[in-house]
Amino acid sequence: MTKPLIGVSGSVIIDDGGIFPGYHRSYVNEDYIDSVVKNGGVPFIIPFTEDDGVIKQQLDNVQGLILSGGHDVDPHLYGEEPEQKLGKTWPARDRFDMRLLKLAEEKGIPVLGICRGAQIINVYHGGTLYQDLSYRPEHTLKHMQGHDPSLATHGMQVEEDSKLASILGKTNFMVNSFHHQLINRVAPDLRGVAVAPDGVVEGIENSAGTVVGVQWHPEMMHNNPEYKFINNLFKWVVDNAK
Repeated sequence: MTKPLIGVSGSVIIDDGGIFPGYHRSYVNEDYIDSVVKNGGVPFIIPFTEDDGVIKQQLDNVQGLILSGGHDVDPHLYGEEPEQKLGKTWPARDRFDMRLLKLAEEKGIPVLGICRGAQIINVYHGGTLYQDLSYRPEHTLKHMQGHDPSLATHGMQVEEDSKLASILGKTNFMVNSFHHQLINRVAPDLRGVAVAPDGVVEGIENSAGTVVGVQWHPEMMHNNPEYKFINNLFKWVVDNAK
């Protein structure tokens, strides 16, 4: 049986040494690829481009979409000017990911947003972010761990009646954490369904259950034997690919 093609939004890395310093290379972290393969799909890296026609044809060739991590989201997209602690942004990639998301939603294929990908989903639908966790007025835990990426460092509570809970088969577990931006206001047509112990929203979904975003990095945890259930996120994309 033919396995579904799962698109993973790509980024660009710039060589800072070697024989081609400054050379641009299209890439995604290998964990994304391994996670799709392990769970029955065929990974298809969608390289960054600003050509709308090419983006549409790229998306036409996949049956599921994973929006990967990366740069901070441009705050102008949610009506704010950049604050002091904003990290590096790449507005052209914001447009690229949002174009992929729009086309995927129109096509009705499953979308999984990871870290920045979840933030892109929220902002595209009209939500906002904290540009840095220090701008959140409430007490906030450490969300940028300095440990093995597969190590879980803070708790997560998922609403029992959510799509995310039905996918994972769990509502209370630990996750890894590699982000300094946070979801602030959840978009009006999305639902916040998972929170860290400090109240930070780290899981969102649409009402149709076709778009899910998580702030943690399940692709970095998928080989951790204590967290086999985390693979259900990738299995969901593969099993529901159209």
